Amino acid sequence: MTSAVTAPAEGVWAQVIGQPAVVEELRAAVADPAAMTHSWLFTGPPGSGRSVAARAFAAALQCPDGGDGTCHECRTVLAGTHADVHVIVPDGLSIGAAEARGLIRVAGRAPSGGRWQVVLVEDADRMTESASNAVLKMIEEPPPRTVFLLCAPSLHPDDVPVTIRSRCRVVGLRTPRVDDIAEVLVRRDGVDPALAAWSAAASGGHVGRARRLARDEDARMARKAVLDVPLRLVSLAACLDAADDLVGAAQEETDAATEALDSAETEALKNSLGVGARGPGVAASRGGAGQLKELEKRQKSRATRIGRDSLDRALVDLAGLYRDALVLHATGAAAPQLNHPDRRSDAEELARRVGAEGALRRIDAILDCRRALEQNVKPQVALEALTVALRLPS
Repeated sequence: MTSAVTAPAEGVWAQVIGQPAVVEELRAAVADPAAMTHSWLFTGPPGSGRSVAARAFAAALQCPDGGDGTCHECRTVLAGTHADVHVIVPDGLSIGAAEARGLIRVAGRAPSGGRWQVVLVEDADRMTESASNAVLKMIEEPPPRTVFLLCAPSLHPDDVPVTIRSRCRVVGLRTPRVDDIAEVLVRRDGVDPALAAWSAAASGGHVGRARRLARDEDARMARKAVLDVPLRLVSLAACLDAADDLVGAAQEETDAATEALDSAETEALKNSLGVGARGPGVAASRGGAGQLKELEKRQKSRATRIGRDSLDRALVDLAGLYRDALVLHATGAAAPQLNHPDRRSDAEELARRVGAEGALRRIDAILDCRRALEQNVKPQVALEALTVALRLPS
């Protein structure tokens, strides 16, 4: 039985999908200074909208009307151009001490025009230990008109140090319901209702993924290619071919995402340094080699992160299919909602061929692969080991 769709929120809160309790809590904090605190920690699974909720909260804090969504303050915050709202998004694998020190300098300023000085850190779980320590010191003694908004997947110490967590007010987001995601795709993005329903169901509760699946044929084809893998793995050669395909697809996505951006950044830096210039200003380029090297380092780190994110998305999809096989093996036709309802026949075939124990072993192998990638094992090696572990019994 399908549950009722949550009534859409208004103003900036319309951006926050399927989180009525969170919206109510944040609205109360905006309206009542006594309910306000200087450090907030937004947690929730990938795609739940942690950073979206934090941005909406930042807009509402600056808005004279609590986030009407139409005023200059709201529009500039949501567009990322408000002078008193600073969003830290890690380009690479981590947020280091240098970025944290820059963040602290910003946090120490008085608001230039807004009501608050807001520092929003997306993926705060990527802060290095030195960065976390620097942020902790500022959170312990925050300036009077500064608000810290940190976003992380969970409260686990691997994601957020206990010392930081204990000094923040925690806002927990949940995985949005399929109906809520589908409704916003139709209402906000003008997606056909049938495609919206399919995309929402296929997204695993990830709002951004659902939107991409609804709007991008390439994304739908990439998902199909990943979910075709398990039933392909009938021989060692097929396993190695599948690993090649998965790594190659991640590399293609990385190249597409970084090629134009890297070129533009490098050219802009060279121009600012006067590289290639002649005449009196040529001395400006001296010492620029170090800055170019640092830029290349950041670009390489960003490319690595994009590639890892692409592979991780594929691994999550694979784990979801084996989870569906496990559920179908246990419940049969009475299975609850599946992660990949459009691939039910594949999940049934996997359930028949590998059984419950085999599905569990393969899920464990996928988790091992994710850990290996996090520990900098070469993707080709990690994926070949995985696909061999996923091989179907003869």
